[in-house]
Amino acid sequence: MLDEIHRRQHVVKQNRPKRTAEGDAFSLFAITALRLAGRLTAAGDDLARPTGQTSARWQVLAGARGGAHSVAQIARLLGVSRQGVQRLADTLEGDGLISYVDNPQHQRAKLVKLTDEGETRLAAIEIAQAQWADRLGQSFTSAEIDAARTVMTRLIETLDAETGKA
Repeated sequence: MLDEIHRRQHVVKQNRPKRTAEGDAFSLFAITALRLAGRLTAAGDDLARPTGQTSARWQVLAGARGGAHSVAQIARLLGVSRQGVQRLADTLEGDGLISYVDNPQHQRAKLVKLTDEGETRLAAIEIAQAQWADRLGQSFTSAEIDAARTVMTRLIETLDAETGKA
């Protein structure tokens, strides 16, 4: 039994592609970023929950602020699918938190606008988020956060360029 396991592990290790040191560092960075994304989503859900929202709904509410964006524009800003944002926007409209208004730039692509209740809920989430961000931000210098954000922004731009989304 142990011989069979060792033989299989040898095949797995033998077929593993080699990466450069930079490729290894990037792979570890990507795994860490995915772990962080999961934790940020969970924290966002916790922040939004008292208002009956989720992180995803919160993001669409924030995208609807000012009524200047269509569903497709909000999706591009968030880096997610238009269909996913459309589904959330329709739910938010059903809950009375957003409305669709005419778009002077496009007949069919309506703009998403917060209702008064949507504004109230978004404001409550943002108050909680500000306190949370201030508390977590104390663990880092502004320069550390700015450096991390710069790397992440460059990576987003690089990925967009590679996939033709730039």
